[in-house]
Amino acid sequence: MNIKVWWLYLLACADGRTYAGIALDVTARFRLHVAGKAAKFTRANRPLRVLGAQPFTSRSQALQAEHALKQLKKPAKLQWARRWPHAGD
Repeated sequence: MNIKVWWLYLLACADGRTYAGIALDVTARFRLHVAGKAAKFTRANRPLRVLGAQPFTSRSQALQAEHALKQLKKPAKLQWARRWPHAGD
């Protein structure tokens, strides 16, 4: 049985803001953001890099964590990213 790992990720954008989302493959999703084929927010605010990514065993858990992360102020989001550094490119 192949168990999917869902990832909550945080991006740094060119305008100084951050973007949080979930994906099965953070690196592939980041490429879509950079190409302007993912979220409306990242089409208008170019993503620069993945700041952090945290694994979850279900989409539901990842969505709940995404909601919680989005409620945080930027310093707390950056602290989260330091706790969950992204190992990809």
